[in-house]
Amino acid sequence: MQADFSGKWRSLTLLMLAEIAGMSLWFMSAAILPDLTREFDISEFRQAALSSAVQIGFVAGALVSALLGLADRIDPRRFFAACAILAAFFNASLLVVEPGGSISILARFITGALLAGVYPVGMKIAVGWGKADRGFLVGTLVGALTLGSAAPHLLALLGGTDWRWSLSVASLASAAGGVACLFAGLGPFHAKAPRMKMKAVLTAWTNPKIRYAYSGYLGHMWELYAMWAWIGVALTISFAGQMSSEAALSLSRLIAFLTIAAGGVASVIAGIVADRVGKANIAILAMAVSGSAAVASALTFGGPAWMTIICVLIWGAAILPDSAQFSALVADYSPPDQAGSLMTFQTALGFALTFFTVQLTPLVADWISWPGVFIIMAIGPVLGIVGMLRLKRIG
Repeated sequence: MQADFSGKWRSLTLLMLAEIAGMSLWFMSAAILPDLTREFDISEFRQAALSSAVQIGFVAGALVSALLGLADRIDPRRFFAACAILAAFFNASLLVVEPGGSISILARFITGALLAGVYPVGMKIAVGWGKADRGFLVGTLVGALTLGSAAPHLLALLGGTDWRWSLSVASLASAAGGVACLFAGLGPFHAKAPRMKMKAVLTAWTNPKIRYAYSGYLGHMWELYAMWAWIGVALTISFAGQMSSEAALSLSRLIAFLTIAAGGVASVIAGIVADRVGKANIAILAMAVSGSAAVASALTFGGPAWMTIICVLIWGAAILPDSAQFSALVADYSPPDQAGSLMTFQTALGFALTFFTVQLTPLVADWISWPGVFIIMAIGPVLGIVGMLRLKRIG
C-alpha cells in the first residue's frame, strides 16, 4: 500500500541517502588508482578498463532491466535494495582478487550492471512523490547521485594510502543504503512504467523533439563521465609542478570531490528554476558555462593551482544541472505509453558513449596532454547546445 504525503520527506530523505551510498561505488577504482598502481603493475589499458567496465555494465544492466520489466514486476524498493547490496559484494571482491586483473574488471562490470537498479529505480521512486515539483525531485535525485559519485575521492583522501579501507567503507555504505531504501514509502503518483519496446526506439528517431533532446543529452554525456572519472588524475599532474607529489595527490582528491559535489548542489537549484524558465534554457546555459570552463581549465593547467581549482570547480558545478532536464524533456515529448522506454533508451545510449570516452581519455591524454583532452571534452557541450537550439526552434 502506498504511503501518504505525511511520509513524503522521510521517504525522500531515506531514498537520497540510499542513492548517495549506492553510487559511491561508481568511481571507486579511479579514486584509489594511484594507490593501486603503487602496489600492482597495471597497464594503462586495464587502468581505464576498471572505470569503463562500470559504464558498459550499467548500459547492459539498464537494457536487461527494461526488457524484462524487472522494476515493474518487483517492488522498486526491494529491487533497489537487492542491487545495492549485491553491488557492494562485487565491489568488495577487489579486496581478494588482483586489481587490474580480468576478474576484477569483470567484477566492476557487474557492479555497473547492478547500479542500473539503483539510479534509474531511485528516479522512479522519487517522481512518484509529486508532479508540480518534479523538476525539484529529479534535480535532487541527480544531486544525490552526484554526491555519491564524488564520495570515493573523499574516502580516498580520508583513507590515505590505505585503498582497502576506502573500498571497504564504500561497500558497507552501499549495503546499508540498500537496507535504508526498504524503509522508504511509495508516493501517490507511483505508477508502473512500460517495458522496453522496439517501437520506442523508432520514436526516438522519427520524433524530432525527442531526437534533439537525445542529441543534447549525448553532448552532455560526452564530457560528463570522462571528466568525473579522470579529473583527480589530471589535477594530480597539474599540481605536481607546484608542490610535492604527496601534497598534489591529497589536494587533487579534495578538489575532485568538491568538483563533482558542486554539480550535485547546482542540480537541485536548477531543478527548481527549470520549471519556471524552461528546461531547454537551463540546459543551454549549463552547457555554455561547462564548455567555457573546460577550455579555461585547459588554459590554466599546470599553472598556479588556485587558478586551475577555480576553473575546475566552475566546470564541476555547470557540468551536471542539464542532465535531469534532458530526461524531463524526453518525458514531456514522449507518448505516455513510451515515456519509460524512451528515457531508458536515452540513458543506455548516453552511458554506451561514456564507455568509449572513459576508456580512451587517459590514452588520448598521453598522446596530446590533459589540456588537449579538456578541449576535446568541450566539443560535447557545443554540439549539445546546437541540439537544444534546434529543439527550441521547432518547439
